[in-house]
Amino acid sequence: MVNAGSDGTLRRRILDAARHLLVAEGYNSLSMRKIARAIGCSPTAIYLYFQNKDALVHTLIDEGFRLLYEELREEAGRHDDPVVRLEALWRRYVRFGRRNPEYYEIMFMLHPERMERYPPEKYRRARRGLELAIQTLEEGRRQGIFAIEDPRVTASAAWAALHGAVALLLARRLDIRIDPEDFIETTIRTLLRGVLAPDVLLQLASK
Repeated sequence: MVNAGSDGTLRRRILDAARHLLVAEGYNSLSMRKIARAIGCSPTAIYLYFQNKDALVHTLIDEGFRLLYEELREEAGRHDDPVVRLEALWRRYVRFGRRNPEYYEIMFMLHPERMERYPPEKYRRARRGLELAIQTLEEGRRQGIFAIEDPRVTASAAWAALHGAVALLLARRLDIRIDPEDFIETTIRTLLRGVLAPDVLLQLASK
């Protein structure tokens, strides 16, 4: 589990309690009163930090994407080779989702009908992790390593596949006859084969 902050402040306690309640009971059941009761403070105290419930949920989403981006950026910085970097980014994404199920559900699987629109500046920050994959694909395409047309479309398609894999694992919907690690390995290997240029594939196959 990612440590998003353990300074013991009331704001941190509010966010942690809200994250747990949001995943356990859903957006519609979440209230400032429930959060206050969970941490032993008054609802009024929560409004000192967050204007309303939606502002609190937006903060949780933004926090999750910040943590994910920090992990992906760290991973990207370790690898010069675009193929190795891309695979590492995909694996780190999956690992983040599996280790942080509450954040992941709030970031990607929360679809409340009445929540205020997610702020544009936060949405742009949320896309930074995907941009790392896009940049890696573009670099590899220039080098002739990746046989792709549009790095942005390819990165988004790969993300959709990875998200589907993580969602299945978190929801425990994967066939019990399939080993989760084999499932992830096959997903990533299939994605790699889909982007690598034919001659690169032949070189890898001959090793």
